[in-house]
Amino acid sequence: MRLKSAIFVSALLRRAQVEGAYGVVVRRGSEEAGAIFVKVSRLDGTAALYGPAPQSAFDEGFPGDRLFSVLVEPGRPEADADARIARELKFDPDIFVVEIEDRAGRHFLDLAKD
Repeated sequence: MRLKSAIFVSALLRRAQVEGAYGVVVRRGSEEAGAIFVKVSRLDGTAALYGPAPQSAFDEGFPGDRLFSVLVEPGRPEADADARIARELKFDPDIFVVEIEDRAGRHFLDLAKD
């Protein structure tokens, strides 16, 4: 059973806060199963964007885990991440968008192995 999106987002924001980063929900999606996108701003005009990993990245032993993939590489202009989020919203308007501000660029997510 997969953790509800709203609970996962709350835990992510709490983890960021505990580590000294600032996080906020920019857009609230489906409480139960909305896709989650995380923008990490380094506060220097650059950002990275992380989104749900493809199904092929999941281990059959733990199918309920939430894994993320890099959608916009760290160090890219923040506008690149914003443009990708806009495209995702056209495809699925029921997504969560979380923004984390952290000068070190920490995302606090589990990334899929390439």
